[in-house]
Parts: sequence; C-alpha cells; structure tokens
Amino acid sequence: MRSLPLLFVAVLLFTADLSAAELKITVTDPQSAAIVGAKVSLYPDGASNVIASAITSPDGVVRFSNLPSGNYRGQAIAPGFAPKSFAVKLPAEETLHVRLEVATASQTVVVSAARSPIPEQEAGVPVELLDENDLTNLQPVSQAEALRFLPGAIVSNVGQRGGQSSLFVRGGESNYNKVIIDGVAVNEEGGFFDFGVVPLQQANRLEFVRGAESTLYGSDAMTSVVQLWTATGRTRVPEVRFGAAGGNLSTADGFASIAGAARRFDYNLFGDQFNTEGQGVNDDYSNSSQGGNIGVKLAQKVFFRLRARHSNNRSGVQSNWNFNGQPLLPPDSDQFARQNNFLSSADLSVNSSAHWEHRFSGFEYHHRRSNVDTFVDPGRGCGTTFLDCPFNVFVKLNRAGFEYQGAYSPRSWAQTIFGYHFEDENGHFGQLPTGPFDPGSDNHGLRRNHAVYGQQVFTFSRLSVIPGIRFEHNESFGNKAVPRITATFLALRGNELFSGTRLRFAYGLGIKAPSFEQSFGIPSFLIAPNPTLKPEEARSLEAGVQQNFLSEKVSLSASYFNNLFTNEIECCETLDAAAHTLRYFNVNSTFAHGAEIELHSRPRQHIRMDASYTYTATQILVAPLQTDPMFSAGAPLIRRPRHSATVLLSYYGNRWGASLGGTFIGRRPDSDFTFGVVPPFNHVAGYARLDPGFWYQINHYATAYVNVENALDKSYQEVVGYPGLGVNFRAGMRFRIGGD
Repeated sequence: MRSLPLLFVAVLLFTADLSAAELKITVTDPQSAAIVGAKVSLYPDGASNVIASAITSPDGVVRFSNLPSGNYRGQAIAPGFAPKSFAVKLPAEETLHVRLEVATASQTVVVSAARSPIPEQEAGVPVELLDENDLTNLQPVSQAEALRFLPGAIVSNVGQRGGQSSLFVRGGESNYNKVIIDGVAVNEEGGFFDFGVVPLQQANRLEFVRGAESTLYGSDAMTSVVQLWTATGRTRVPEVRFGAAGGNLSTADGFASIAGAARRFDYNLFGDQFNTEGQGVNDDYSNSSQGGNIGVKLAQKVFFRLRARHSNNRSGVQSNWNFNGQPLLPPDSDQFARQNNFLSSADLSVNSSAHWEHRFSGFEYHHRRSNVDTFVDPGRGCGTTFLDCPFNVFVKLNRAGFEYQGAYSPRSWAQTIFGYHFEDENGHFGQLPTGPFDPGSDNHGLRRNHAVYGQQVFTFSRLSVIPGIRFEHNESFGNKAVPRITATFLALRGNELFSGTRLRFAYGLGIKAPSFEQSFGIPSFLIAPNPTLKPEEARSLEAGVQQNFLSEKVSLSASYFNNLFTNEIECCETLDAAAHTLRYFNVNSTFAHGAEIELHSRPRQHIRMDASYTYTATQILVAPLQTDPMFSAGAPLIRRPRHSATVLLSYYGNRWGASLGGTFIGRRPDSDFTFGVVPPFNHVAGYARLDPGFWYQINHYATAYVNVENALDKSYQEVVGYPGLGVNFRAGMRFRIGGD
C-alpha cells in the first residue's frame, strides 16, 4: 500500500515530461538574414507574466525547453525594427520563423532612450534613427555628415573635410552632447567632441536622443545623446566586401571587410582609407580606420561580445580667412591637426532566468590630439592679434572603466533597470615649446568617478511612465543626484485614417563635469586650477503631441522645449592680482526654448520620407565678466540659428536605392574672434544644401554608387570665416563575394 503514492507521483512526473515541449524560434530581417541580439519573450495566453525570455544567438535562434503544452503569446523586439507579436501552440508548433518588419513611422524600436529596447512612441523623448539602409544610401564620410539630416541637430563645421565639427542641440553648448560608440563614451573630459573625423565604415545604426539624459548616461548628456553601433556578421557563408571610390577635389576612398555568423560565433572585421586634397591651400585630409566586432555564445543564455575601433587622421587647417564671401585674409598655409583614437569594449550578457538580465561591460578609450602651427603667414600676423602665432598644443586622454546593468522584467508592462558605473579619466594636456621664451607645459588631470542609477518602466495599454534617478560621484565636483521622468498617454486610439493621438511629457536634469583645463589649471597661461567648481546644469522641460495617420504609416508631431542652463563655467576671476593669476568659476546662466515639428512617413516598405522644422530662441541671462556685447546678458547665443529645417527622402529596394537629403539653416549669430583686425562680423548667413545619392546592384557581386554633397554648389559657411565645400562627389564600386 505504501508503494501506491510513489507510483502515483512517478506517473505524474512521467506524464508531465511527456507534456513538456521544446520550442525553437528563428528571428530574421525582411531579407531573411539572421538578427543577432533580438529579445524574444513568451507569456501565457491572456496573461502578462513572463515565463521565458532569451536573446537570439549569432544564427538568429532562441530555444526554450521544458515548456508545458498550451497556448502562448510571444514577442520579438530588436533595435531598428517594429516589435512583432505572434501566437504559439505547443506541442503542435515546436519550430517557428519570426520575420521582423521595417517599422512604420511610429513603431521603431530604439535603445538610447531607456538603455533597453523600447518602441520610440513609448520612450517619452524624441529619438531619431539612421539605420543600415539610410547609411548605405547617404554614404556619409563622417558622423557630422550623417547627423545634419536629423531633426534638431545643428552641425557647425569649420569649412573643409576633416575640419572640427560641433553639434548644437536645443540651444545648448557644443560640449553638452554625450557621444557613445559601441558602448564606449568618447567625449574628451568636459564634453568636447569632434564629429568631423569619425568614419562610419561598417556602422549599421545611429541613434540621436534630444533632451537631458544624465540620469541614464551621466556627465555631458545635457541636451542630447548620440550613439553609434558597428554591424555584426549575419551570414553562414563568410562574406567579403571591398570597394573603392573617387571624386573631384582629388578624393579617393577604399575599404574592405569580412563578416559572417556560424553557430556560436559572429564576426565582422573591416578597414577603410580616405584621402582628399580639398578645395584650396592647406585643405587636405586623410583618415585611416580599422575595426572589429566579434560575438560568441558561451552557453544557452550567456553571450560575449568584443568590439574595437581605431582611426588615425590628419587635417590641414586653413583657419578663418573668408568672411561671408569676403576673402579678407590669406588662409593659414601650415597649421594642421592630428588625431589618433582607439576604443574597445567587452560585454558579457547573461539571461539568468525569464525575468532577469545582466550585462557586465568593460571599456577603454585612448585619444591623442595635436594642433600645430610652425610659422606666421604673411598677411595674417601675430603680435597683439594672435591670429597666426606658432603653437604646438596636445591632448592625451585615457578613459577606462566598467559597468554593471541589470534588468528585471516580471510582467510585460513593467521593467526595472539599474546599474553601477565606474570610470577612470586620466589625461595630459598642454603645449610643447615653440621658441626660446616658451617653456611649454604638460598638465596632468586624474578623476575617478562612480555612479549608481535606476529607472522603472511602466507601459500600460494607453499610458507609459518612466521615472529614474542617478547618484553621481565625481572627484571634481563631488556628489550630485540627477532625476528624470517621462510620460506618454494615448489620448485617442483613432481609426485607419486618424490612427492615434499621443501626448508626451519629459522633465530631466543634465550635468556636465568641468574640463581638465578648468579643474587642473593651465600654468603657462597663469590660470590656476579650481577644485571647487560645480557641475554645469541643465533643467530640461518638454511637452508634445503626436498624431498618426493611415494605420501609423504617417506620423506628425509637435513639441515645445524649455531649457535653463546654470552654473556655467567662465574664465576668469582674479585669484592673485599681484601674481596676475586667474581661475575659472561658476557664474553664467543661459536660457533656450523653442518648438520642433516633425513629419515621418513610411507609405511603402521601401520608401521613407522625413522632414522637420525647428525654432530656437536663446538668451544669455547672466555673464558678469563679459564686455563684448555679443556675449553679454541679453544677447542670443552664437551659432544657434532661430530657424532650421531638414528633409530626407529615401528609397531602398532590392536592386537599387536613392536618397535626397536637405539641410536648411537660417541666419545665426557668430563672432569672427579677430580682435578688430578686420571689420567685425557678427553673423553667418543662412543657406540651403541638397545632397543626393544613388546606388545600383549590377549583379550579386557588384554594386555601383554615386553620392553628391552640396549638389547646387551653394556658397555657405557654418562658422564665420570658414567657407564650406562647394559641390563635391564620389563615385565608385563595391563588391561582394560569398554570403548567403
């Protein structure tokens, strides 16, 4: 009799084993290529609790085992695509193929807005995306040339190819943008970044988030986050790509790559060389870049990825010489700039259960920059004007650290994201001796920074709310709490014609640490360090409405933003009058507000139309040290146009693709900074620039392409004194061998 209960238990276990099933799901893109890193979740039919979750391996596959028989609801989500829901019935369907489609105008999945994949319309902040198709059409030479077509991005380039390029967003300074490449922050200490020398070879996605994002990304994320990812290998058969292009201005470009994915591994190794002589004296530019992206599935739910990029470039610097069409000075004939950059990151991702995800990351960034001028050009002068004095300045920066990020997702409508971040900033900056009376300088700075952060994502049928907070400890400014909250509400579901009305609100605080020059001083210029500097801050408010049409194929949105920038660092207060010693201190405040209107349309799978208009009004509120009216209280901020607009029309088919990008920038205040040597210039004229591109696949192996910048050959300047390039084109061939 005692054996009967044991027999009954054995029968139950045997029956349960017979009813348990395994499920294999393959996730692909519209071209049937495997998608690496897509998240697949399973829910009981009619319930919201997650019972299984996994990330696709290099071959695009996830496997779930020991699932009870029954009906399930699945969801696959991957950045750059529309989320895909599907039904599963076990054991009848033990193998499934899920194809993710190109997103409609309002469905695109992004990462930067929440540090986790989320549909853009639920993120609460505007996110712009250039995907692999867009980048293939545009063939941008640098990151700056890609950003200029995105709503709200004001790019200021100092004229020539490879010239210093800055980004202004919502009235903020050019060092108010956090820039991340393959998971590595690449800003210099204090936020400076040059977008003009970042090659986009093998980049397959660029995201641009507007608003204060320091809660998620820490220092420098005052007005935007720009994030770039390298493509992964996706074909079982190794795929070799190579090509070359040439154009006017003695432009030449060549590249090669090999990529693939097999079972546990995916890989992508690539290199690129670009050269141009430019359109005038000392206008040459060259950039050599190499990189790799390797992933491996270590276990069923454990993935490891290693990424690295290196670039080495040289740019001639003409300096300011042509002022709104008036060549009042000769160009600088000998000044040049060099950069040598290397970044690497290693990520270990663990899906420990249906509810938990863990990511452990290590990263390092080496940046070396020098700017050299060897002699004084006739007609430019030095003396009291400082227009063309010899110098040899340098920056050597190393950023290294690690981060843990966890995600807990107990329900389909709730996700908790939290993490810890450590970073070591170590740098030298100064100048080498240029003469017997110039001893030069070599200043050293070191900061070790810690941060913990957390945010809660709630997404209900109509409401999405994302509150978060970060506690930052920086060795320069101490401790700072940084909050943020975003919310969206679907006010009207609508119908096929009016396909939903969504309201959006966001509040956030941005912070920026002082630069090394500000925190550690510049002895050669008698500027002492100020270790008591506070972080610069941005209080960001925004609200908007989004109206979708034609089953979400068309999206029209309007937003208002209001930014207050405080504790801005200025030079300089007098520290010791007898010794003529100065130092930086927190004193300035500025204000910016405006409106953004965007139209996004996907009328067909292969057609994309995007347009935007941005109005920005800025004002300096407090600037007690300024005597120049252009930088005194009440004046607008320089290089921020009141009116700007963009348009990007794209077609990407199976055999051919084309694009037309337009940039329309109104008149903007600027300064010639020439100390009265030439009549003062206080603005840059507005301009319009059109950039078309076209490619045609001749056969499976060969594709021809051509890209034109400034096709109408308009004379324009983005920074006063630095003429932009006239019409320039590149035409070439790219070849493909292997692949599926």
